[in-house]
Amino acid sequence: MFMSIIAGLLVSVDAFFIGVSLGLQEKCKYKYLVMINIFLLGLCFLGFFIAAEVYELIPIDPDYIVGFAFISLGLFYIANYFLKRNKKEQSNKSETGTICAVGAVMSLEAMLITMGITFVFMPDGGIAIPLTVALAHFAYSTVSFFLARTKQVKKMPLTLSHVLSGGGLIIYGLMALFIEIGI
Repeated sequence: MFMSIIAGLLVSVDAFFIGVSLGLQEKCKYKYLVMINIFLLGLCFLGFFIAAEVYELIPIDPDYIVGFAFISLGLFYIANYFLKRNKKEQSNKSETGTICAVGAVMSLEAMLITMGITFVFMPDGGIAIPLTVALAHFAYSTVSFFLARTKQVKKMPLTLSHVLSGGGLIIYGLMALFIEIGI
């Protein structure tokens, strides 16, 4: 059980950078982050309960799916930011749709993390897995949201938070692949 808690804490670090990117957006209020994390909690439990059924339906090893899904999600997150930035000048103001999209991606990512920990890393981890993943996402994103509102962090380039967040997803995907190939 201790390892499932450690795994949930480690793979949720990307929420720190998502909280920073939301905190740097002037239109994003803390209540939006709370709503995102409530939705995320529900998806974590859903992922935990359906992980075994999904595992049985997959004809190939789920480690590959989890690994490539997270690598793809991380690359997409980084590439999408740069494509949008190149299309129009990025500002600190955000539309509600962007905040909802970030929340949906973070919630689905947390559900996949829960499923990944459940059937790749710790099949017998128990209920601590979804609870830890959800609470870690909430704690990391809350702390970083309020840090982003300080004068020192507002000077940080928005690009850095997106690259670090995407990088966290890519690292998690690589961990799943490394477990499969035995590194």
